Amino acid sequence: MGSGRTYGGVAGTERAAERRAQLLEAGLDLLGAPDGPGEVTVRGVCRAAGLTARYFYESFADRDALMVAVYDHVVAELGAEMLAAVEASPHAAAPRTRAGLAVLVRSIAEDPRRGRLLFSRSVGASPVVAARRAESTRWFVDLMAAQVREFYRIERTPRVDVAAELLVGGVAQILTSWLDGVLLLTADELVDHCAELFLAVAGERTGA
Repeated sequence: MGSGRTYGGVAGTERAAERRAQLLEAGLDLLGAPDGPGEVTVRGVCRAAGLTARYFYESFADRDALMVAVYDHVVAELGAEMLAAVEASPHAAAPRTRAGLAVLVRSIAEDPRRGRLLFSRSVGASPVVAARRAESTRWFVDLMAAQVREFYRIERTPRVDVAAELLVGGVAQILTSWLDGVLLLTADELVDHCAELFLAVAGERTGA
């Protein structure tokens, strides 16, 4: 049965992509469940997606491969949204900082599954998720450092590297505490506080 054949007006490749999207959504539902990760097994994901195991293995080798794909999908979407918001902002430190943080915080507020996947301690207990978090943290640190160097037209320095590590790690902890209910702030208040700290770290370069 060729993957390019059409059934009911929909090409086989499109139907496979739709099934993959269903499985990713089901995986996010389970990993980002309010009470902690649900039954993240092939059977549990298939049940949540309303698909059979045959279609699971059409897209993923095993459960771990699905978990990696779910995590990477969320990070890729979020990263693209943040970059787009920053690039669409006025070329000044304060609005660009707020734009990126606002997308991050509001994305998590609007879809808490994303926040729990990226920052919840219970989800992070999974070795697969823990490994992806480490990789995505490294990616966000490198991205921030590159953005800073480009914005200020400066070379790479230890100060820039340390600041990027500090801010990315700090925001991760802040968002973890916010999701846990330790920080009782609105999304806008959280953005305000984080933006102030980002600008303070930049010091005289931002006029803060």
